[in-house]
Amino acid sequence: MTNFSPEWVLILLSGVIVVSYLFSIISNYIKVPSVLLLLAAGIALRSIANANGWQLPVADNTVEYFGSVGLIMIVLEAGLDLKLGRNKVRLISRSFFAAFFILILSITAISAALYFLLHQDVRDCIVYAIPLSVMSSSIVIPSLHHLSEKKKEFLVYEASFSDILGIILFNYFTAREIFSVLAISTFFLGIAIAIILSVVFSVLLFIILAKSKMNVKFFLVFAVLIILYEGGKLLNLPSLIIILLFGLLMNNWHLVKIPKIRGLFSEEKASEATHLLHSITAESSFLIRTFFFLLFGYSINIQAIASTEIILVGSIIVLILLIIRYIYLRDFLRESVYPEVFFIPRGLITIVLFYKIPESYHPEKLQAGILFFVVIVTSFIMMMGTIFYKKKDIVADDFIEN
Repeated sequence: MTNFSPEWVLILLSGVIVVSYLFSIISNYIKVPSVLLLLAAGIALRSIANANGWQLPVADNTVEYFGSVGLIMIVLEAGLDLKLGRNKVRLISRSFFAAFFILILSITAISAALYFLLHQDVRDCIVYAIPLSVMSSSIVIPSLHHLSEKKKEFLVYEASFSDILGIILFNYFTAREIFSVLAISTFFLGIAIAIILSVVFSVLLFIILAKSKMNVKFFLVFAVLIILYEGGKLLNLPSLIIILLFGLLMNNWHLVKIPKIRGLFSEEKASEATHLLHSITAESSFLIRTFFFLLFGYSINIQAIASTEIILVGSIIVLILLIIRYIYLRDFLRESVYPEVFFIPRGLITIVLFYKIPESYHPEKLQAGILFFVVIVTSFIMMMGTIFYKKKDIVADDFIEN
């Protein structure tokens, strides 16, 4: 067993960032998502470490910590990327309903499959199915650079809505009571409170950015967002809405029509603050995403995935995700489904929610190996879809045309 010195640890951490940057460059050419390369690097690192008897200084809950912060950064970055307006209403409504119905249908079908295949309690199957049904914005958003703007916007909105809806449903079904009048009332009240808090804190955070004369203010905003997100989770509020609405407000300040609020700072200042925040958020998201997926890859036990039962159950889950997505995009949107049908990756949010499943909902047969299998295979399917997607197909099959 080898213990690394602080010098080697710093060299290793810096080397990881350099390698991740190279992966991002390579992925633009080979159309393999950089996070998939990071997962493969983490798996290879574990094999090398085990072969040489190395002891890497990684805490057991490090992946969960990186996942929570990474989720905040990714959703904030998505909000900062999206422009709102009357011409976006159709796009937003389509992406929301796509995220909602595909999520609900996936949870229902996966829960049923787990119930009949593994003979577990229905509620346990639902709780386990929710993370597996959430589309991963952390993998989708960085993988859209080669798509048309309309396809890109649709998938960014859909992935962000899927994250938020998945978290809301997860918090609801992991509560002690779910079918009482009090539980349902509390659920909808929490959504209303989260929306109100989103507006209030978004304005306050924007004032900090625009009015503060200190050079250090952006990471203060990040710290406040983390406090709001984690505090909201403790109160069972869908606090991710606060993060998304703050990003949307920052990037769409021109839509604010209240004179007293608009008078606090000029549109030029707002645009400058938004541009800088977007740059810092993108850099931070890259850093967090790098270590999260590398460490997650390192935590994957390949032998646990190789069992016949896990391959069978995992394959059925992946098939369910593909079929539901294909049917909804084809029959309800009634337009081209390619390459959108292949964007079914499960990633950061799936892993974060899985680690937060209470012990009482972790039956023996619902193993982490199924999660690992689904994350890897769905990411590979998205990779294959992007590899065979041609830029010249954009005009022919862009299904979000007005």
